[in-house]
Amino acid sequence: MEEMEEELKCPVCGSFYREPIILPCSHNLCQACARNILVQTPESESPQSRRASGSGVSDYDYLDLDKMSLYSEADSGYGSYGGFASAPTTPCQKSPNGVRVFPPAMPPPATHLSPALAPVPRNSCITCPQCHRSLILDDRGLRGFPKNRVLEGVIDRYQQSKAAALKCQLCEKAPKEATVMCEQCDVFYCDPCRLRCHPPRGPLAKHRLVPPAQGRVSRRLSPRKVSTCTDHELENHSMYCVQCKMPVCYQCLEEGKHSSHEVKALGAMWKLHKENSVEFEACLVAQCDALIDALNRRKAQLLARVNKEHEHKLKVVRDQISHCTVKLRQTTGLMEYCLEVIKENDPSGFLQISDALIRRVHLTEDQWGKGTLTPRMTTDFDLSLDNSPLLQSIHQLDFVQMKASSPVPATPILQLEECCTHNNSATLSWKQPPLSTVPAEGYILELDDGNGGQFREVYVGKETMCTVDGLHFNSTYNARIKAFNKTGVSQYSKTLVLQTSEVAWFAFDPGSAHADIIFSNDNLTVTCSSYDDRVVLGKTGFSKGVHYWELAVDRYDNHPDPAFGVARVDVMKDVMLGKDDKAWAMYVDNHRSWFMHNNSHTNRTEGGIAKGATIGVLLDLNRKTLTFFINDEQQGPIAFENVEGLFFPAVSLNRNVQVTLHTGLPVPDFYSSRASIA
Repeated sequence: MEEMEEELKCPVCGSFYREPIILPCSHNLCQACARNILVQTPESESPQSRRASGSGVSDYDYLDLDKMSLYSEADSGYGSYGGFASAPTTPCQKSPNGVRVFPPAMPPPATHLSPALAPVPRNSCITCPQCHRSLILDDRGLRGFPKNRVLEGVIDRYQQSKAAALKCQLCEKAPKEATVMCEQCDVFYCDPCRLRCHPPRGPLAKHRLVPPAQGRVSRRLSPRKVSTCTDHELENHSMYCVQCKMPVCYQCLEEGKHSSHEVKALGAMWKLHKENSVEFEACLVAQCDALIDALNRRKAQLLARVNKEHEHKLKVVRDQISHCTVKLRQTTGLMEYCLEVIKENDPSGFLQISDALIRRVHLTEDQWGKGTLTPRMTTDFDLSLDNSPLLQSIHQLDFVQMKASSPVPATPILQLEECCTHNNSATLSWKQPPLSTVPAEGYILELDDGNGGQFREVYVGKETMCTVDGLHFNSTYNARIKAFNKTGVSQYSKTLVLQTSEVAWFAFDPGSAHADIIFSNDNLTVTCSSYDDRVVLGKTGFSKGVHYWELAVDRYDNHPDPAFGVARVDVMKDVMLGKDDKAWAMYVDNHRSWFMHNNSHTNRTEGGIAKGATIGVLLDLNRKTLTFFINDEQQGPIAFENVEGLFFPAVSLNRNVQVTLHTGLPVPDFYSSRASIA
């Protein structure tokens, strides 16, 4: 099923389809992506003006200027889409070395409606990114296109089959592969841990155990949606219109355009199409096998006929073989998708796409017969060179002295009064010399690595000021700037030395926190009234140096068990800190504390916390260690070693516990002296 994956991806966003709709040309688009590629057409191209002139023949009118066929020869059922040139392209906000450059791109305008429900501009036009067929939408807009529920079902089954093996969450060392998941406990068990921790007796006997893959998929898959009528959104399909070859609802028969058409029962037509599809399936498999045999025979014939001395001819043959191989992979993907559709048990959804899918398969078969396997060249050819036009042009040449090229721009000047650093960010400003007469088309800003290493480009553009974020704390950077135009680049400016902050000042980040976290005190104080654990991160990440911060416990009752530590930016936000492999934490109650990473507990220490307690977190990325303190007393030995990468301060809270963050603190004296001795 590997080849089918591209068949399940939207040609606009490149991801699996989300709420796909079916265009009249039989191709699919995500509903949100379809709205993103809409453009407005002149009033004269509107459906109303066409119907007024008597030229409209359907609900959707194709543009006259579209002279391309419904499907191009290269159409495989999927492709790539570059978008329209109606809006300027926003440049990437990251330099090649990963340093972010500000100011960022402007955010999109806020709206209170989802993309699917927001009104579509009048006279909107959409062009299929695969076959390039353009059409003008009627008053229904995107709601006039049927939703492809069958494709959603195929994607769900495909993602479920690709689910990776899950590990037991209770194995202390080398977790084994999970065999079941308890839906009530929400825990994955291997067989030994299930017998030991989840025996089938007592209250646990009523718990429902399911296979791991089913448990994982049930977490993220939404209930299957039922196909509804495009004209009457509250009505389900109940009959099949023979004339229009599409499912319809009762309201369509009573008052719609299908009232005078011949209709049949939806179930009967579904069974009839299923029987035809089974025969079509066998034919499809046979055709694909025949294509593979034909391709292999043609490949052997072409390679046997080509003389290896003619390298350019060999390249042509190899290109054709490569083209045929790609076409075969695409055809195989379409075949696998068709086989999955035949398994569909939703009558209305199946009937909605079966005819369109058969047309695509027949079209693919026709493309193979239009010369794909025909040799593009013969082994014999005559090469003749007519040099008379070239000799005539040489005799007519008249050599003149070239004018001097325009000069390069002057060296820009760094404006020291406007250059500054804040925390681990640096803002730089520059300008052209006052008497410069050569304009600059842009500037190139370079910084070293903060350790005397080579310079790297962090900004290229027309602006004369930028902010570089993500630098290391307590580091010295060298910066320089140069200008460029079509002729070349200027000399570098004088080097400016920048010193980042020795200690980090930061607050909690509302943007990445769980929705149940409550912020106050300029985002320095957080609390959570939920019974379940909720995670919040700090705004600043660390990848180098020694950093220390403290958290004061302002409120502690109802026996909560908060956790404190560091985490990756993609840590799970709805479980206790340290439950997954993205966090390293110490969680405490009023009696004891534990260290936890990837749901593995170590080093239980007696003595917990209460209201007024202070928790210290010491992250030493030079020595790759993480250490915890409670009221200035170290908890056990070093909690974690071999800690390296990018980490954010993190806390998980529950049951109304409240903490306040204190930053900008120096490293404790006793640790500094111990580190110097070591």
